[in-house]
Amino acid sequence: MNTDVKQENQALVKTILVSQPQPNDTKSPYNVLAEKYGIRIDFKQFIRIEGLAAKDFRKYKVNPVEFTAVIFTSKNAVTHFFRLCDEMRIKMSPEVKYFCSTEAIANYLQKYIFFRKRKVFFAKTERKNALQELLKKHRKGEKFILPCTVNRIDDLPDYLKNNNFQFAEAPVYETVFADFSDMEGKLDYDMLVFFTPMGIQSLFHNFPDFQQNATRIAVLGTAVQQAAEQFQLRLDVQAPTPEHPSITAAIEHYLQSIGQKPVAGNTSVIE
Repeated sequence: MNTDVKQENQALVKTILVSQPQPNDTKSPYNVLAEKYGIRIDFKQFIRIEGLAAKDFRKYKVNPVEFTAVIFTSKNAVTHFFRLCDEMRIKMSPEVKYFCSTEAIANYLQKYIFFRKRKVFFAKTERKNALQELLKKHRKGEKFILPCTVNRIDDLPDYLKNNNFQFAEAPVYETVFADFSDMEGKLDYDMLVFFTPMGIQSLFHNFPDFQQNATRIAVLGTAVQQAAEQFQLRLDVQAPTPEHPSITAAIEHYLQSIGQKPVAGNTSVIE
């Protein structure tokens, strides 16, 4: 949807549900957005992450030390890969290379490894094929391990297989739907914000009769966009874009496009 077109006939957004934990920082972009436009923003995770036990990981018969490169597509994969390595007393060689789908994930790696620029690579853009192109440049002589969720839905393993990479999937955690029974089947918000394809699935798992109607849908990332389209949802806000790299900036742009005004005197900048 092109939010550059004025939509003054749209109802104002008064309530937003963000499918993530509530940030601890009182100056988070969400709090700034809420105060600037007088919006109530609630937070509730649509999915729950459960790390695999070492005994369950061993069933996949994948030994991390046999690989020369690791591919990370989420912080959860980083966390649970190194947790399992620690539990099983596996020590990764300092020569192992790490390939990350985003710079944020690459920076997160510093919690677990000695950060050396020549050993850590990340996709420089959010384009769908950016990680694949990065891997293709470095595929020669490498044996890749892909820590992932048990119930993955991305197409990266298919790309690796179709292009004859030496690789193995290593499920290190499981993603399960969160329980919304406390909401008694009601999801009364003007906007819902999603960050994972499984968050979209959880929406329809918990609210099978969900009808979008006037509810605005905001998504971050191409994979989430594709999942939303598969469920025939209308997308009102999409990020990242060159103009609006963050989801909060994209939401503010949408609010402006429907004629929603800031609370008098509030000129806070949304990042």
